[in-house]
Amino acid sequence: MPKVDVKDWNNKKVGSVDLPEEIYAYPYKEHLIHEAVRNYLASLRQGTHKVKNRSEVSGSGKKPFRQKGTGRARQGGNRPPIHRHGGTVFGPVPRDYSYKMNSQEKKNALKSALSQRVKEGKLVLITDLSVEEAKTKTLADKVTKIGVDGKALLVDSFENTNLALAARNNPRLHLVDPLHVNVYDVVNSRYVVVSQSALQQLTEALES
Repeated sequence: MPKVDVKDWNNKKVGSVDLPEEIYAYPYKEHLIHEAVRNYLASLRQGTHKVKNRSEVSGSGKKPFRQKGTGRARQGGNRPPIHRHGGTVFGPVPRDYSYKMNSQEKKNALKSALSQRVKEGKLVLITDLSVEEAKTKTLADKVTKIGVDGKALLVDSFENTNLALAARNNPRLHLVDPLHVNVYDVVNSRYVVVSQSALQQLTEALES
């Protein structure tokens, strides 16, 4: 059963917690993580791209010259795709890029990603992620003090207002609610920093 130390903001060990093996020692499945990340990114795409076909571009449908006798190729207007400023053939139109993925597969992918962070020693458990003041520099110093360098995913409730305000202007820190942790956020961050209360909520969500 994996075990992780509980620290405070001063990087002092105040205890340890045994993590459920079925969640935090889940086998690493790269293909499942890849599919979950792809699914997440596809759902973010707006799909509002649009080109105009020959019926939508401005221009006349009048024949530029008579059908026969000129020696030129017959033409029926200035909007066909072969003309400059003509319509576009088979161009992109508005569409929904999202697709369904089995909810159990998403959970398993998240278990796999979190287990990898635990195995690497990059899941940092803090007793309480509260900060006294909503200052970006203060939070950055605290995060550095607990041995976290690089991008970090902070997992705690958004009701922790000072933390939310201090983290939102730092591109290396991303705060997410424990019930909304996704695979992309985990693999896109070098460390996962989670409070004890948030870890309990996250574990209960993955157990269900």
